[in-house]
Amino acid sequence: MDLIRRRIESQVIGLTGLALGQIDFETPKGDPGLFGPESVCWRVHGDFTSMLIGGISALLQALHPLALAGVWDHSNFRQDLLGRLRRTGQFISGTTYGTRRDADWLIDKVRTIHLQVAGHAPDGRRYAASDPDLLTWVHVAEVSSFLKAHLRYLNPQLPGEEQDRYYAEIALVAERLGARDVPRSRQAVAEYLDAMRPQLRCDQRSQEIVRILLAAPAPSTLAKPFGWLMLRAGIELLPDWASTLLELQQSPWQRRLIQRGVNQIAPILRWAVRNGAVHRARRRMGLPAR
Repeated sequence: MDLIRRRIESQVIGLTGLALGQIDFETPKGDPGLFGPESVCWRVHGDFTSMLIGGISALLQALHPLALAGVWDHSNFRQDLLGRLRRTGQFISGTTYGTRRDADWLIDKVRTIHLQVAGHAPDGRRYAASDPDLLTWVHVAEVSSFLKAHLRYLNPQLPGEEQDRYYAEIALVAERLGARDVPRSRQAVAEYLDAMRPQLRCDQRSQEIVRILLAAPAPSTLAKPFGWLMLRAGIELLPDWASTLLELQQSPWQRRLIQRGVNQIAPILRWAVRNGAVHRARRRMGLPAR
């Protein structure tokens, strides 16, 4: 059984920022990083399955023409989707579970990259990845998707005040990157997303992002059915208005089958993945791995 567990674990870790190295989640002991083990961030970001689904659901970022233009013009995601997934995973796990030094390094690194990302969208408007308003959009689209996946697939009983605390905690990273007026509660996030909707649209580029995501090859034969399910689960998690814009509607029976499939496979992944960032970080703090 341990051979099976380790094989599944290696496949999962290959999809995450752990595959890049660079961050040591075990030393030094006692460094709580930006948040520490009592934070809601540690709980929400510690489950690979729900985080992957939430990351896919953050596809709604592509509905903002200026945010999409920056990715389209300056990212190699079309040639290296797995690499982008790993780099994003490294940033999230490093700023959540890494030491304060690691978190500072990652934030400074991303800020430097953002300063190089600027241009004009197809409609002629100028964009810049360092734009505080764009940074807020990308942040909210991402973390609201993470929390929604956590509630759907790990802990639907997470108290409302803890959900608000998650938004308040994780706002620190967005603000360190340069975002402004970052929503810090469920109500503020809902109001923000509603206010942003008139600025969102699905165009040819948005549809191409969807096509690339759905056609992305699995890193291995073993991961292929898992990847197919995770992609559909991320789409299923989209707000109804976003899935309508992206023309990705699913029928009620499809949604039920997807949710059932995730709920069947998630416990297996949680059993297999014992060396994820959250477990490494717990060891660094001298806490028992869960």
